[in-house]
Amino acid sequence: MSFSSRNLQVKNIGTYIILSAIAVVTLFPLFWLVSTALKSQTENIFQSPPQLLPSQPTFENFVSVWQSNPFGQYLFNSTLVAVLTVGLNLLFCALAAYPLARLSFPGRDWIFIAIISTIMIPFQIVMIPLYILTVQLGLRNTYLGIIFPSLASAFGIFLLRQAFMSVPKEMEEAARMDGCSELGIWWHVMLPAVRPALVTLAIFVFIGSWSDFLWPLIVIQDESLYTLPLGVAKLAGTFSLDWRLVAAGSVISILPVMILFLFLQRYIVPTETGSGVKG
Repeated sequence: MSFSSRNLQVKNIGTYIILSAIAVVTLFPLFWLVSTALKSQTENIFQSPPQLLPSQPTFENFVSVWQSNPFGQYLFNSTLVAVLTVGLNLLFCALAAYPLARLSFPGRDWIFIAIISTIMIPFQIVMIPLYILTVQLGLRNTYLGIIFPSLASAFGIFLLRQAFMSVPKEMEEAARMDGCSELGIWWHVMLPAVRPALVTLAIFVFIGSWSDFLWPLIVIQDESLYTLPLGVAKLAGTFSLDWRLVAAGSVISILPVMILFLFLQRYIVPTETGSGVKG
């Protein structure tokens, strides 16, 4: 084995060790959460040194949480809100990003700069006027009221604009020569061509909507409209802060996000733009 090959092998081993250490540090909180959720009431979760694995694993905590609280309703609410948020966010962001990327009109660049500048504004600053507007529109205690602040995002517009700009102009010109309208080009050419960017944005929006706690807490008072984060927070008071049950509720709340990511991660791969033309 040559010196260069041995040096490369040492570097690869070092890289694997570093990545493995990062993975362990990242996954340990999730491992501890699942372990706590599986521990029975007879086990001391605060013992020192801590016991990493439950001595008598049980699903009793999950059953207790599900039966004692309307977690089925919470799950339905979170799913409905997240799906609607993703769909509307992709629609409005794509509609806004397309002209900013492919059309020429006065003030286009300044409009884009103004949109991007809003990323620097913390949500806490606009929260009160946004709440007042939500109340005035009659959206308090409604699903649409939860979705309202996330109908579009500056990050989504930026991401899709950059994706649209990478589409070759030849595809757009060919569609226009075939008599396709601007809306038709957007639908039949641009959207299929930037599918990886759409999937990436969908994952970010879904995770943000699914885990959002502050805004639903402000705009929702009816418990039948609670999302999973509000339902998990309610567990602390319902069970006098039994961390086994809180952990079980947390595991239930994060499972859909993990399943979604595992299902969609294979789509977050750049594909050939030429395959974007359909019909």
